[in-house]
Amino acid sequence: MKNLFSNFKGDAFGGITAGIVALPLALAFGVSSGLGPSAGLYGAIFICFFAALFGGTATQISGPTAPMTAVSMVIIAGIINVFDGNITKALPAILMVFLMAGLMQIGLGLAGLGKYIKYIPYPVVSGFMTAIGVIILITQILPLVGYYPKEDIEFVNMYKPQAEEVLLDKILKEEAGEGLLVLEDFKETIKRAENITDDEILTEAKNLASKAASGVMGTVKTFARAMANINLLELILALLTIGIIYGFKKITKAVPSTLVALIVVSAGAYILDLNYRPIEEIPGDFPMPHLEMFTGFQLGMVSPYIFTALSLAFLGSIDSLLTSIVADNMTKTRHNSNKELIGQGIGNSIAAIFGGIPGAGATIRTVVNINSGGKTKLSGMIAAVLLLIILLALGPIASKIPAAVLAGILVTVGIGVMDYKGLRAIRKIPKQEVIIMLVVLILSVFWNLVYAVGIGLVLAALVFMKKMGDVTARESDVKPLTQEKAWADEAIFPKELKEEVFIKHIKGPLFFGSTTEFLQLSKQIPATASHVIIRMDRVPYIDQSGLYALEEVMLDLNNKGITVLMVDIKSQPKYLMDSIDIIPDLISEDHIFSSFKECTTWIKNNVEDKY
Repeated sequence: MKNLFSNFKGDAFGGITAGIVALPLALAFGVSSGLGPSAGLYGAIFICFFAALFGGTATQISGPTAPMTAVSMVIIAGIINVFDGNITKALPAILMVFLMAGLMQIGLGLAGLGKYIKYIPYPVVSGFMTAIGVIILITQILPLVGYYPKEDIEFVNMYKPQAEEVLLDKILKEEAGEGLLVLEDFKETIKRAENITDDEILTEAKNLASKAASGVMGTVKTFARAMANINLLELILALLTIGIIYGFKKITKAVPSTLVALIVVSAGAYILDLNYRPIEEIPGDFPMPHLEMFTGFQLGMVSPYIFTALSLAFLGSIDSLLTSIVADNMTKTRHNSNKELIGQGIGNSIAAIFGGIPGAGATIRTVVNINSGGKTKLSGMIAAVLLLIILLALGPIASKIPAAVLAGILVTVGIGVMDYKGLRAIRKIPKQEVIIMLVVLILSVFWNLVYAVGIGLVLAALVFMKKMGDVTARESDVKPLTQEKAWADEAIFPKELKEEVFIKHIKGPLFFGSTTEFLQLSKQIPATASHVIIRMDRVPYIDQSGLYALEEVMLDLNNKGITVLMVDIKSQPKYLMDSIDIIPDLISEDHIFSSFKECTTWIKNNVEDKY
């Protein structure tokens, strides 16, 4: 406790500054996620407090981040679609997925996997981060120009026939659940269908229209309609926000430009009584737990999203630990990676219970905290308390913020989160890495973030294996028999037996990258040969590919009546050769020698000079 308050003044200033920076981003990420600004604030409050309290990085400031929000947005949209666009019904399932992700993070920390997450290849991280930026930029086009599909009557009317189909399908499912046979009692179906009101059809059509226009592909499909229905006021407010965010930084960086833009543009729009679109109402009460996620829990409700939750947990872990490394470099300290994952998992779990979106360690907010004097966990806890005070005291006022302002903030976030270092290096880095980066980028933007990262990791692993295989193969020096050069200790070998006995050298590991040349051995032995010596002195390791290649060569030689002798087999290769019975089935213990001198003595006593 004493250490917690050892830097109270610096932590207080750092926490307050970081909290101020976090406020507009929390609101913006909440809106972007689809759960509303309050969900962003709740996530920022609970993750920031509990990740700081239980985490392993003293100066870490946590909360909703661009990568976590981008993935959460996809999850939320998918689950809402399953529940026919009803966010109230979908919310327990959404929060349960977020809770599972938090619990999985705790599990990763307890299992000690924190130290392994840092091995994610850079091309995968680069492609993913750039994809996050592109996704944010594309999905903010519609709110940026003030186009909302639900309010476009012509667009909504296009979905009325489909809406009627959806409503009729619901009736048929209800009747099936009640045990009614539609064909035998079709009048009941007609009766229920006649009770469908125009308002119900319109509501369902709006949900379908909103679904069709969501995400990257939805934005692309509705781009033309958005450009034809630009709301100039909303566009101007968004552009003013972007202009102030970038312009104010040139004046001073002492005050967060994002907060300045939020206050100035929002206050101006409100004072001038402009007819702008405000964000969703933010309740000014203390967040309450969503216990319905437990009371109405059904395994089938969340089982399809277990892998997605695990992916979210991994992403949050990577995001947090990268920020922890930044904090270490700035403070000359060292974080506890596993403890950090446990803290992040606890924060995300509690945030989910209270209706918040998931988050991770936030680099910009952490840097601001450190530069403002934050040194201990207290700074993160103070930042969270500040956000809670703002929620309780200014919730109704914050509800007057124009939606276009948050869209403008998110545009700057999207521009800032892209990995320009990786993009600039495209011409310089190996083509394989460029391909991995572009594959992750394109698949993330136009298909699925989670699967894109998985595919990227597989490609990166294959490329790494190929590179290491090439390097080790060169070091292995498995040459054709005709190119072999005698080793120094082979000077004692009798010259008269060189037609009957051939010596094969293997230098380095015999593995999948060096088996091709070795498999040619049996074809290179001339007809005069009766014995082959395979020198294993410099073979420290054999993998399964090398083992089976060795077995195949020995079978070929045995079939040709050629006796195989081996010199100085190391423990690992010998263990594998014993395990699949190469010893003694293909080569007896009598034909294995500890030194070349010993083997030469055997040759002199047992091989006849015929040529």
